Amino acid sequence: MVTFSNDADILKYEPILFGELHLPWQVLATGTGASLSGTTFTASETDFVAAQVQAGSVVYLQSADGSLDGTYEIVSVDSASQLSISVIRSDSTETAIAPPAATNISYRISTFGPQTAEVGFQLTEYFGINPGNPASDIDADDILDTSVLKLASVFAVISSVYAMLAGKTRDQNYWNKSLYYQKLFAKARGRCRLSIDVGTDGIADITKIGAAGRLVRD
Repeated sequence: MVTFSNDADILKYEPILFGELHLPWQVLATGTGASLSGTTFTASETDFVAAQVQAGSVVYLQSADGSLDGTYEIVSVDSASQLSISVIRSDSTETAIAPPAATNISYRISTFGPQTAEVGFQLTEYFGINPGNPASDIDADDILDTSVLKLASVFAVISSVYAMLAGKTRDQNYWNKSLYYQKLFAKARGRCRLSIDVGTDGIADITKIGAAGRLVRD
């Protein structure tokens, strides 16, 4: 499975997709009675490891007294019952930012992992590399910096989710959102410039340009 973005990347643009518009059939973990102190989130009745929760996932938290109500990124899975979480950061390498402390918290961890994987496949197909093009001798691992594809991936995932919601509810606003993000995706993909190392020296041998879909040998 090839992915170029994660749920935390989507959170930066559409937090509502992890709130009231989350997909119920893509919930990894949910429960009540959890606590949060600093960046440490503890839910003794849940096995986050078994639920396949990962760094870069997103958790929605709501405390019984209403002092905590929002979505946060998961920085790490520290044990089966404990996570490190943070207010969404501009850069995942920055120090985690603690949300307000609380107890008696209801929580839900939902994901758009399946959609992100599908978009990853479609992007490799567009650029003519594995796994989207099985006949290619270039793999996604040969891309020197996959971060150039992150924004395109995020916009494509959001567009597909809103299209899914529109098909389910017949809400024109969701269709409009889907089309808006589809346009952003097309522009972001067009700006992509993939540097590919077909050897093992860490130096780009080929450049693939998103706008033209062509190869440029360096």
